[in-house]
Amino acid sequence: MPVFYHAFDVLFPKLKRRLITKWVHLTIEKYRKKAGAITYIFCSDEEILRINKQYLNHDYYTDIITFDYTENEVVSGDLFISPDTVKSNSEKFGTVYEEELRRVMIHGILHLCGFKDKTPEDEKIMREKENEALEMVNELTNKRVNELAGGESNLSTCQLVNSSTAQLFDCDIIVIGTGHAGCDAAAAAANLGSKTLLITMDMNKIAQMSCNPAVGGIAKGQIVREIDALGGQMGIVTDMTAIQFRMLNRSKGPAMWSPRAQSDRMHYMRKWREILDAIPDLFVWQDSVTQLMIKDGTVVGVQTALGVVFRAKAVILAAGTFLNGLMHVGKTQMSGGRISEPASFGLTEQLVGLGFESGRMKTGTPVRIDGRSVDFSLTDEQVGENDFHKFSYLDFSPRPLKQLSCWTLYTNESVHEVLRKGLPDSPLYNGQIKSVGPRYCPSIETKIVTFADKMQHQLFLEPEGENTQEYYLNGFSSSLPLQVQLEALRRIPALRDVRIYRPGYAIEYDFFPPTQLNPTLETKRIKNLFFAGQINGTTGYEEAASQGLIAGINAHINVHGGNPFVLARDEAYIGVLIDDLVTKGVDEPYRMFTSRAEYRILLRQDDADVRLTEKSCRLGLADSKRFELLQEKKEEIERIVSFVRSYSVKPETVNSALESFDTTPLRHSVKLIDLILRPQLNMEKIASIVPVFREYLELIPNRKEEIIEAAEISVKYEGYIAREKAIAEKINRLENIKIRGKFDYNAVQSLSTEAKQKLTRIDPDTIAQASRIPGISPNDINVLLVLLGR
Repeated sequence: MPVFYHAFDVLFPKLKRRLITKWVHLTIEKYRKKAGAITYIFCSDEEILRINKQYLNHDYYTDIITFDYTENEVVSGDLFISPDTVKSNSEKFGTVYEEELRRVMIHGILHLCGFKDKTPEDEKIMREKENEALEMVNELTNKRVNELAGGESNLSTCQLVNSSTAQLFDCDIIVIGTGHAGCDAAAAAANLGSKTLLITMDMNKIAQMSCNPAVGGIAKGQIVREIDALGGQMGIVTDMTAIQFRMLNRSKGPAMWSPRAQSDRMHYMRKWREILDAIPDLFVWQDSVTQLMIKDGTVVGVQTALGVVFRAKAVILAAGTFLNGLMHVGKTQMSGGRISEPASFGLTEQLVGLGFESGRMKTGTPVRIDGRSVDFSLTDEQVGENDFHKFSYLDFSPRPLKQLSCWTLYTNESVHEVLRKGLPDSPLYNGQIKSVGPRYCPSIETKIVTFADKMQHQLFLEPEGENTQEYYLNGFSSSLPLQVQLEALRRIPALRDVRIYRPGYAIEYDFFPPTQLNPTLETKRIKNLFFAGQINGTTGYEEAASQGLIAGINAHINVHGGNPFVLARDEAYIGVLIDDLVTKGVDEPYRMFTSRAEYRILLRQDDADVRLTEKSCRLGLADSKRFELLQEKKEEIERIVSFVRSYSVKPETVNSALESFDTTPLRHSVKLIDLILRPQLNMEKIASIVPVFREYLELIPNRKEEIIEAAEISVKYEGYIAREKAIAEKINRLENIKIRGKFDYNAVQSLSTEAKQKLTRIDPDTIAQASRIPGISPNDINVLLVLLGR
């Protein structure tokens, strides 16, 4: 009797498929002597509902069993099963996913064998037979696994693979996923010298910008500068593919300045692919990972849907929104990790079986507009900047592509009226979506509910590339039905004749609370397994890439030796990000803001190279070229600062110019630095009225504007910087007091109950980290210090 699997057979490694076929035979033989072919068809809830309505006249989500049999012979049988339904049932009944899957499959077999469940008596008999068959199946399964393992095992942990499975080659590090986290993780590990394998479901979608084709922004731009300073690739790719650049928050102090760029989506992916292909120790494999290989609490490789085994010493899981991804457009639901791309199944269930806690989050993306249908005369143009600023500290000319404008427009009360009428069909408001979305990037339907008093909301039409008519409508993220989205858009004057390429949609996906990680991003439960990106509950390309970079560095260190690489909160926004994740956890998608950093004057975008490049050079990631550029920059800044401290200017040479700049004229000679400290003046203005200083600045050999700006900031903010450094040094004393493994917190009577629970769960590495855990009071910290004899 042949047994077939259709569509979702990637859920079953070959070992399991053979086992399943075996117990299908045993069950059939037990209850009916002969059977024909049986096919298990795995598909979505929506597909099952459609088939139910069309063929079986049912109107509910369930497994479907269609079959033909005579009195003693099953002629054929099709068993339709939804993995989503199995998952929800396992959660509902508190069972292991694979055990629930076996029960559903056995349920179908019993139907094929003639058992029914329409009456209470039928249902009772069916349940008895299910339990009887399940016991037989579990005994068979565990026996087979124990034979292969040479001892006790549990199939639900997926720790074993079939010895006959194809194995291509071994490597040092495997990176799963080619989003922004995966790309920077793989590049970092390989550039450090680890033989690295990058696994992707689609080689044509490497570094796909799933949402807005833009990089940077408030605090995010600082992160990209830090990635570049450490030797990462995101800043370089963005500079080479930008079609608009702006420095945000110029009206505020330099601690708040944040670079942002629109990128050409296709050029961005191509540039990333070029970079990855050029790294000697980096290899790419197109496939889907179905399980991790775990041995003695350590990850040792992966198995793929194609039945290939790759062994490795470390694995970085950067799956983005693909873990059990489910997309929503109104009542329509589609399984997938991104539009037109399949979701990844099995890894969440395996990790939960290994003791990890998981959850669900939601994100979304707006409609894509055909620019030919937009009346741009009814929008406001937003032109980019084309000065010396860029993301990378390397010395090259940025933005070789054609520079384009963005366009602003607004919703109105008529738009809001359409949206409000559509709320009953919104997955966000009718109970269809149950997970938490990003607070600071809300959907348009959330905006009209949360800010009901606002008569309009600003939108941005942003180009997707230099040679395309596709525009991204920033500010109009939505999962409303297609017709509602279209009708609302056409109430905006500039979009009255709008055509779209695709509607906005929401996506739900699995994540793992990041308190399960060490500051290196290695998981606490499984050695050498790292998580990076949205799997940790973050949102945004920049946050993901920075985690990938740190995970890639630490995976390499775990494999080849060395001290863990962890950035402190006063060293980088990346340090703030990771510390927030592993210490505080997340209750909504995490987005970085300058307000999250208590030392933001120290974490400016202009000096990320000064803060981080030497650290990266010691690791071996930042190359000698970066180090030479940094040394040149530091020397030139020091030379300029020394000059302005020592050079004097007389009133008669500058007073008339000072008055023209609306600043007080001099009464006596002063040092040049005293003029620079005035808020109305900067080095450019002073150079225009002090020829000697202008000539001195002309001696700067490279990156003159960048160096002058950095020197000016260091002069103007010297006092603030010194004060913040002093505060950071005091706090850092607590960072050096290690406490992991030193306490049984539940036995410390002086701690509050909340403190005992949270300290036990998070197991902080230092006193400083413990002090940042929400709910840990100063008194709790004092108790720990007393116990340490401090």
